[in-house]
Amino acid sequence: MRVLVSGASGMIGRALRRELESRGHEVIALSRSRPSSEDTVRWDPERGSVDLSRLEGHRAVVHLAGESIMGRWTRGKKARILESRVRGTRFLAESLGRLREPPRIMVSASASGYYGDRGDEVLTEESGPGAGFLARVCQEWERAAEPARRAGIRVVHPRFGIVLSREGGALAAMLPAFRLGLGGRVGSGRQWWSWVHIEDVAGAILHLIESEASEGPVNLCSPEPARSGEFVRTLARVLGRPALLPLPAFAARAALGEMADELLLASARMEPGKLRQARYGFRHPELEGALRDLLER
Repeated sequence: MRVLVSGASGMIGRALRRELESRGHEVIALSRSRPSSEDTVRWDPERGSVDLSRLEGHRAVVHLAGESIMGRWTRGKKARILESRVRGTRFLAESLGRLREPPRIMVSASASGYYGDRGDEVLTEESGPGAGFLARVCQEWERAAEPARRAGIRVVHPRFGIVLSREGGALAAMLPAFRLGLGGRVGSGRQWWSWVHIEDVAGAILHLIESEASEGPVNLCSPEPARSGEFVRTLARVLGRPALLPLPAFAARAALGEMADELLLASARMEPGKLRQARYGFRHPELEGALRDLLER
């Protein structure tokens, strides 16, 4: 099958391309920066520009593009985070709805930030949204795909947990300090981190494309979340380093501002209920095995 992927050059997009092509599928990138070619469709969501004829003929569309949430959250940064997701998703959903032969499915990304800081509460796909900036972003992000739903396209929103990869994201950011023996718990260490190996992200997205019954929000995370203290201890053990230097909450806030509260100190104990219902078999369900797979290759 032919799959159109926005954000194909990002960490998740690269892993998804490898997964799809290894299964014999054709990947077409939807790109704002690269010129149009046989394997690339040029678009500009800010200007509302795309060649609709180039969107025809895809069985599935996976929309991953959006401003990175990493970096200090200034007013301008927060505006870009929100607008890039909402505007791009709405424009793509509207464009797909105008096609003569729309794709069967649109996988439109979301994130665990939907739930906000929820302590020890077990979060299923039926759990309501939380409070805070990321919760608002995720709600508007998911609503922006409504034009595709109205056009009869099956829409799935994978709510990504903390994606573990050597190529970027939280793990790659943590590694330099931990390899020097300078890592430690963040805040109290009691907050839940719902994590997922990058190979399970790619595998689960393909599984959702092929599972006709899967629709709406899907918690894309390991079935075994970890408290942040357990996470850093496990990471240190895998690296053979101590984890004795904690990062107090006040220090995290001083360094990162609002982002610290919503990414490092927030607690989201997600349960991948819909993935289990869809009979997805996790390749890396437990934390130490996932970290060893990534770091001991």
